[in-house]
Amino acid sequence: MLIVIDYNVGNVKSVCNAFRYIGCVAKLSCKPQDINAAAGLVLPGVAAFGYAVSALGPLAELIKELALAGKPLLGICVGYQMLFDQSAEYGRHKGLGLVAGNVVPIPSSQTVPHMGWNLVKLPEDMDLFTGLPREKHFYFAHSFYADVADTQAKIAYTDYGFPMPALVQKGTIYGTQFHPEKSGKVGLKVLENFSKICQRKTT
Repeated sequence: MLIVIDYNVGNVKSVCNAFRYIGCVAKLSCKPQDINAAAGLVLPGVAAFGYAVSALGPLAELIKELALAGKPLLGICVGYQMLFDQSAEYGRHKGLGLVAGNVVPIPSSQTVPHMGWNLVKLPEDMDLFTGLPREKHFYFAHSFYADVADTQAKIAYTDYGFPMPALVQKGTIYGTQFHPEKSGKVGLKVLENFSKICQRKTT
């Protein structure tokens, strides 16, 4: 079973519904016993970084511990941004520190927020893109982005006047700046691939 972390921030229910739509057993929960027993964890979020971290509270350390131990983790949007060291959104806020890098403002030379569909180049060696062509459009909605500094992380980019990281993979830690649950069939395929990764870890 997948656990979608239920911490009352943004799109938790829509993410859970998307997994269920593709036939995946997914449960919304904030109970430590459910999180410990899960085959994989999903950390969504639509809110300011600092508010999201505060709302996550003591679950942050448990999620970090399990992810470092090899339990698959998928962060989406702000959940993705929380994988990094810190964010500059409305002050300085500490992230989970699972992937080296900082969350910084999109340059003012670009349209802010980055809202709508954008093309992502899909490297062949990234697990979440298995079975997809080499580039596809995904749906974005954000004003900050992750400046990835982790040499162990694989990165997929979208062009937003500069190469903007759209997805990272570090071991079994994954994060998407875009919203797979709002990206049609191609987004559902990304979620399906994550589900299969979790199944393989439990067999």
